[in-house]
Amino acid sequence: MCPMTNHKSGKRYNDDFRKMVVVLYHSSQSVRDLSSEYGVSEVSIYAWIKKLTPMELEDGSSATPDDYAKL
Repeated sequence: MCPMTNHKSGKRYNDDFRKMVVVLYHSSQSVRDLSSEYGVSEVSIYAWIKKLTPMELEDGSSATPDDYAKL
């Protein structure tokens, strides 16, 4: 499966690809390196990090901001 598909609005990346990039970021790869390696803008990567990084909840569990918004 290709991590991206082209649409009229530009490049679009699937969720698995975004999650992979965020995991690589959390395993000490820099945003600059990830941007160069995968051809994704640093702004997009920072947005994915913000959206997909789990935050700890009061009860000790964790959820991504997206998960939390759905609650």
